[in-house]
Amino acid sequence: MSKRDLYFSKPTMNAAGMLGYAPNFRDSLPWADFGAFITNPISLHPRLPADKPELISYPGGLLLHTGLPNPGFKSTLKKYAPIWARSDLPVMVHLMADRPDETVTMVRALEGMENIAAVEFGFAPQLANDIIVLAVEMCLGEMPLVVNLPTEQILSLGPSVLNAGAAAVSLAAPRGALPGDDGKLITGRLYGPALFPKSIEVVHSAAKLGLLIIAAGGLSMENSGAMLMEGALAFQLDTALWGNMVA
Repeated sequence: MSKRDLYFSKPTMNAAGMLGYAPNFRDSLPWADFGAFITNPISLHPRLPADKPELISYPGGLLLHTGLPNPGFKSTLKKYAPIWARSDLPVMVHLMADRPDETVTMVRALEGMENIAAVEFGFAPQLANDIIVLAVEMCLGEMPLVVNLPTEQILSLGPSVLNAGAAAVSLAAPRGALPGDDGKLITGRLYGPALFPKSIEVVHSAAKLGLLIIAAGGLSMENSGAMLMEGALAFQLDTALWGNMVA
């Protein structure tokens, strides 16, 4: 277990990839309701965007294919660490954790920084379970670790990562595919209200197993309270926040 407890004064936060690398309090969002801010996914080395980034709407949601571009850990810290330290919200840094040796380097650097509440680990689809557990075991230290898992892994792998020392699990955006303009299938992450029925079922089942879980998937400020009623520790809003920003 980490030496620090995982704590949020309020249960609302954004999902990784929705609001950039630091909170912008000029956006018309309900910041007063937030308990933490989650950064965009960050890798040790820079990543370029997908060759053809896509945002495809479908009834009840959208598919997002980006390639998870980012400037890399060192450049991100140089630009945003001072902003994180001054932020009114505690920050959870979302790391791409597919390579445990690289993940350890990033976590150890974050441990000495101000206003970092926790680290959230994201993983590539179909990564071996033992690598996910190893990443948790290798990175245990000062910082609470949250492991971001898709619905199909929460109940099967969640107990193992918590036994390995993670503070909580969080629901990752599920993956799917839709035809693009040229008819070719585009794979990506799915968001939107159509995900809510499955998400709340998983949260209900996870809570019954005693898992500490942060809910996500099809949530809005209006329906998120149901996740807390089912036992979620907190919840992450995703594309619902985009509507608030342009309202």
